[in-house]
Amino acid sequence: MAELLSLLAFWQAKFMVPDPDVTWIDIGLRWIHFVAGITWIGLLYFFNLVNVPFMKAIDAPTKGKVVPALLPKALWYFRWGAVVTVLAGLTYWILLQHREPQSPDGTPGENMLATIGIWLGLWVVLWAIEYFLIQAPPVAKNGNILAAVMVVLVVLVGYFYVNQTSFPGASNRVISIGVGGGMGLVMLLNVWGIIWPAQKRIIRWTKENAEKGTPIPPESAVLARRAFLASRANTWLSLPMLFMMAAASHFPIFTGG
Repeated sequence: MAELLSLLAFWQAKFMVPDPDVTWIDIGLRWIHFVAGITWIGLLYFFNLVNVPFMKAIDAPTKGKVVPALLPKALWYFRWGAVVTVLAGLTYWILLQHREPQSPDGTPGENMLATIGIWLGLWVVLWAIEYFLIQAPPVAKNGNILAAVMVVLVVLVGYFYVNQTSFPGASNRVISIGVGGGMGLVMLLNVWGIIWPAQKRIIRWTKENAEKGTPIPPESAVLARRAFLASRANTWLSLPMLFMMAAASHFPIFTGG
């Protein structure tokens, strides 16, 4: 009995149950964000580091067996992992803003909707520019052009958000997540707006070619190139995006908060 009481006393001294409901909501959203993000970004790195070189190395008959068996399921987890990651992260970010005063003498969350609306518009416009650039043949042929333009756009949008859009009372956490989350939003739009529509058609054509001998349309090469450029853009964007997510709690670069 004495040993049991000692164990209970140790438990009480070392562990505590968080009281506020918001703590459970926060950790739940962050946990979902982490798990979904690992799934999404892990598959992104798999596609770029492993799958792209592998597909270049195999012949057409082998592709006819591998592509229909591998890519549909992998892309299912890939695109829905992206959705869950962004939605959980966005919800967590909104809750953070809702608790922070928007000015030194202001009330928490007073200008939150305007801030989020401008943030959303900035990053969606950035993605729209990228989308139309990828359709342009000169850019499709030379990915360095897209890379250079994307670097400039991301820096400009990030700078404008940090200096003009984020409210005066914003903490480092809110600003860092705003910048990193903006890149994540662009990556999500790349997945659903460019990569998945192209890959869905390529998978269908590859399967029909293997099963029925139907010729693969020449358009397949164009779609594959666009999907590749968007996927490669996502890979590079993931690096500063992950840095900003880590900086939210571990590297106060925007404010001392």
